[in-house]
Amino acid sequence: MTKKRNGWLILLLGSLAALGPFSIDMYLPGFGDIAKDLQIDESAVPLSLSSFFIGISAGQLLYGPLLDKYGRKKPLYIGLILYIIAAISCLVVQNLHQLIIVRFVQAIGCCAASVASIAMVRDLFSVKESPKIFSLIMLVIAASPMFAPTIGGYIVALLGWKYVFVFLSFVAIVMLLASIFRLPESGKHDPHYSLMPRPIINGFLSVIKVPQFYTYVSIYAVAFAGLFAYVAASPNTFMKIYHLSKTGYGWAFAGLSVAFIGSSQVNSWMLKWFHSKQIVVVSLICQAIFTIVFLVFAINGWLNLGLFITFIALFLICLGLINPNAAALTIAPFSKNAGSASALMGALQMGLGTVASIVVSLFAEESILPIPLIMACASVISLACLFIGLRFIKEEVEDSGEGVFAGH
Repeated sequence: MTKKRNGWLILLLGSLAALGPFSIDMYLPGFGDIAKDLQIDESAVPLSLSSFFIGISAGQLLYGPLLDKYGRKKPLYIGLILYIIAAISCLVVQNLHQLIIVRFVQAIGCCAASVASIAMVRDLFSVKESPKIFSLIMLVIAASPMFAPTIGGYIVALLGWKYVFVFLSFVAIVMLLASIFRLPESGKHDPHYSLMPRPIINGFLSVIKVPQFYTYVSIYAVAFAGLFAYVAASPNTFMKIYHLSKTGYGWAFAGLSVAFIGSSQVNSWMLKWFHSKQIVVVSLICQAIFTIVFLVFAINGWLNLGLFITFIALFLICLGLINPNAAALTIAPFSKNAGSASALMGALQMGLGTVASIVVSLFAEESILPIPLIMACASVISLACLFIGLRFIKEEVEDSGEGVFAGH
């Protein structure tokens, strides 16, 4: 496989993985306009974000078995088509309840893309290469918070919030066509794979029982809860507390994503000298320290806009180093049931993200506390999960020659 074709493949896999974050970030600047249009309190609008998190969590458990039975592409097509229909349906919603339901359906379709992309990394690349591939995919994912709120802010300002979903439907159509014509099928149809409830549950349980899986998936999911708290609370924090405009919020959100992008790419360079586990351990320790200090500053009222952005950037730098390595180590022990492992990983991540976004909504609008509090809790719990889990891993799978494109 040529490097050029390999680059296009990674770009497409990254775009599929980024569809969920893009669908979350892009409509954030429109929260105020959504509230006015639907005649509701602005504090209720994040419920549509929570329904998206719930849908993308539950849906991943649905697609995991489908990917393992029918291959990767057919379930992906179904999910993208469902996403497109739901995105277009957002144009005709008349109240918050309809928006919540449509966003839930949109998430069910969207999660096919994220599950398939992660499973295909495990299919197509060796375990040794996976952290580097995930770092490159994170470059595409990290571009979502860099561009989505900014694009969304301009679309909302010029055309209205519903046109955000017109744009998202167009993006999904492009991804569907690219998947049909440019994406290789990496999973074979397995006629013996049962879709009955008992075998599916047993399959998930067999994945969960692997110490390397439950150790690193805990880190991957819990650490990300801090990011979801930031995403859910950022419109209120930047625009209400720090009085930024819609476009100013988009640029601030975009600027912070540079920290995430940069550290995920530094990770590729660091892997030349350090193992994935070493990077995860050091990054988690640093993240815990930074977020505890962040929380102390918040409690004592010492945060201004500059300090707030600095602490968020430090958190994102650490997360950019943790995420690709934890993801690669989570799915490393699996080959045949990589779809189920990928689905569980995504479901746990989004499930905890849902909890974080709901917790954020419980705080008063003028409070800056939810972001540092959830970030600190997530970082400390992740660190505890790591040190406890490592005691049960007898032989860690990190280096393997498996993968269709290994060595290319």
